[in-house]
Amino acid sequence: MRITRGNPKELFNSTQYGFSQAVSSEGTRIVSISGQVAWDAGQTLIGAGDLYAETSKSLENLKIALESVQARLEHVISLRIYIVDYKLEESESISRALKAFFPEGREPTATWIGVNCLANPDFRIEIEAMAIVPEG
Repeated sequence: MRITRGNPKELFNSTQYGFSQAVSSEGTRIVSISGQVAWDAGQTLIGAGDLYAETSKSLENLKIALESVQARLEHVISLRIYIVDYKLEESESISRALKAFFPEGREPTATWIGVNCLANPDFRIEIEAMAIVPEG
C-alpha cells in the first residue's frame, strides 16, 4: 500500500495547522470511523470547556477506534472536524492537538465545520475519519 500526501507550494502551507491539502492512496481496505468526541468509556466528558483537551481526547478515541479494526493513525487520509460555535482564534488549540497526533509528513486532509450543536449539548468538537489500510 502507498499513501501520498500532496502539499503543493502553490497552495497555503496547511501542514502548519496539522493537515495536508490532498491525500491519495493505493490500498485495498477502507475504514470509516464515526465522529469521536471527548467522552471516556463511562460517558464522562474529558476536558470540558478546554478545546485543546477535548480535541486531544477525541483524537485518542479516534486512535482507539482505529486500533479496534487493525488500523493506525498513519492510515488516516481524511478528517471531518465539527466545532460548536467555532471562532478563528480557537484554531490554534485544534491545530496543536492535530500536530501532536499526526507526525510531520503524515497529516491527513481535514475539513473544519462550524456547527450550532452536536449530539450532546456539552460537546464542543467531534472528529470523524477515513483511513486506507493495507491488507494482511
